[in-house]
Amino acid sequence: MNIEIKRLDHHGIVAGVIEDLKIVSLLDQYLPQDEKQAITPGEAVKGMIMNGLGFANRPLSLSPQFFTNLPLEHLFREGVQASHFNRHKLGRTLDQCSNFGCESLFSLVSAQACELEQVDCTFQSLDTTSHSLTGEYNFDDKDSDENVIQITHGHSKAHRPDLKQVVQEIIVSQDGGIPLACKNWDGNSADTAIFKARSKALVDVFKKSPSPKYLVADSKLYHQKNAEFLAKIEFLTLVPSTISLEKSSVANAINANQW
Repeated sequence: MNIEIKRLDHHGIVAGVIEDLKIVSLLDQYLPQDEKQAITPGEAVKGMIMNGLGFANRPLSLSPQFFTNLPLEHLFREGVQASHFNRHKLGRTLDQCSNFGCESLFSLVSAQACELEQVDCTFQSLDTTSHSLTGEYNFDDKDSDENVIQITHGHSKAHRPDLKQVVQEIIVSQDGGIPLACKNWDGNSADTAIFKARSKALVDVFKKSPSPKYLVADSKLYHQKNAEFLAKIEFLTLVPSTISLEKSSVANAINANQW
């Protein structure tokens, strides 16, 4: 009797969560399909997620090696082989995700996950952070694509002004801190401009929501350039102390003992 042993490790948990959230079927609904494909784009993304959570320091081109000794019939389905996760398939899938829009795909997956897990998305907190990067990252304005993110110097929240950076915007739910939307910006992007763009995008989203939605952010949200869109959504923020009305209102509240 021949016995074949394969290691499941923690990958069963990862695969189970992906299946519970129906991520594969959702991605296959929006990404192009090929009748000759051995695995679907959704399965390819699932493989990359599992690879990233178990083989993080190796390039994606080594994915077949990563899956060689795993029970793919349990993690995926019968007929799936390690060789199916080759660099050509994964590369095409990444191109498809890019063409569709990575931020849009992220939001679709997040929305479905929150619905399935009954996450309360009434209050949505918006903020930004910066990611410092080493290297030159020379940028040519003449030859650049407007969609390419500029890795450049800017206000460093990591306290590394000597390094170039990118800025990441993210919205999370108050319930559980689940990421709802994200976007990357040029390294010198200002929070006021980012918050204005997000407020504008949320106007229609909040209007279509069957339940009330509130945007929560710091004082950079409260800006004259953003007033047009803030008037159309519900929001919670701090009024900047640079506004004279804020100082007088605080002083009056203290004097009247109503604070």
